Amino acid sequence: MAHTGIDIMTHLLLALYPAAAIFLIEVGTRFAKLASWRKYIIQGLAAIAFAIVYFIVIDAWGIAIILLLLAPALFVHAKRVKNNPTIR
Repeated sequence: MAHTGIDIMTHLLLALYPAAAIFLIEVGTRFAKLASWRKYIIQGLAAIAFAIVYFIVIDAWGIAIILLLLAPALFVHAKRVKNNPTIR
């Protein structure tokens, strides 16, 4: 296994931060009573922001790639929810 200078605890925390951000966006948009499709767009933008930071600042490529794969899925889901509001 290639050593990147990131120990296992830091790697776990790097995986936890985006999950916590997506959870907080979920809670915040429910309190603000925003439309579901807007919530998914905000979560997708957060995933892209974390991926960029992980690529540039931390050099954690694996987590960044997963986040970059998650963002388009959130955008597609936002489009589906906007077109058909019965989908949650």
